[in-house]
Amino acid sequence: MTQKLAGKVALITGSGRGIGREIALKLASEGARVVVNDLDQEPAQQTVDEIRSSGGEAVVCTGSVTETEFADRFVKTALDSFGGIDIIVNNAGYTWDNVVQKMSDEQWEAILSVHLTAPFRILRAASGFIREAAKKEIEAGTPVHRKVVNISSTAGVYGNAGQINYAAAKAGVNGMTKAMAKEWGRYNVNVNSVAFGLIMTRLTESPADADASIDIEGKKIKVGVRPEILQMAEKTIPLGRGGKPEEAAGAVYMLCIPESDYVSGQVLVCAGGKP
Repeated sequence: MTQKLAGKVALITGSGRGIGREIALKLASEGARVVVNDLDQEPAQQTVDEIRSSGGEAVVCTGSVTETEFADRFVKTALDSFGGIDIIVNNAGYTWDNVVQKMSDEQWEAILSVHLTAPFRILRAASGFIREAAKKEIEAGTPVHRKVVNISSTAGVYGNAGQINYAAAKAGVNGMTKAMAKEWGRYNVNVNSVAFGLIMTRLTESPADADASIDIEGKKIKVGVRPEILQMAEKTIPLGRGGKPEEAAGAVYMLCIPESDYVSGQVLVCAGGKP
């Protein structure tokens, strides 16, 4: 059976772990050549090794998406390794929660930087290749559809108490998505976002250690959700449970395949039926 993404080149931030990893594996399974990114070399390389062991092609581009030079380096890795760009998935991110009166400027700016400024820089860095490639393809009568999928959240659609920074950033992602769909439509680029609800990853699962945290560039960020809160949250979901990372990846995949070539500027809510 023909792979739906055969020959396509996909750039996926935050793809060494969690949802991003599942997106990378899913797109690669359909023939995409993948540029894998993570803060750390080891998880990024593990994703690449898994793709290669299945017969796919992938390379690593480590580093923080918030670094000012990262976007250009990320795009250059794709062009040097595979000669093009067809799919961009802006997935990297984390949460750093607090109520507004306790939220520091550092918390606010860090979350906007990783969720909103970084995707903007990546799209800007890719714009030169996309414009020139599209013009040549249109002139030759062989237009190619390219895809951008920005990862948002239900917090950015409906808001969420204790997450003013994250909600604002993800609402910004949805606005950026709609603006870029209008800017890049003439280049045959579909730009959409997927707003995830509760997806079970290391950031949301009940931690074995009450003080569980992740290290983000020297900052210790607490992760996990207390079991009783998680149970309450799942009861509000019509499907009765949080989503699996591979299910989250499926929502992104739908917006990358040819069947979605006339879908653009949309926010797809992937939340198990929860409004």
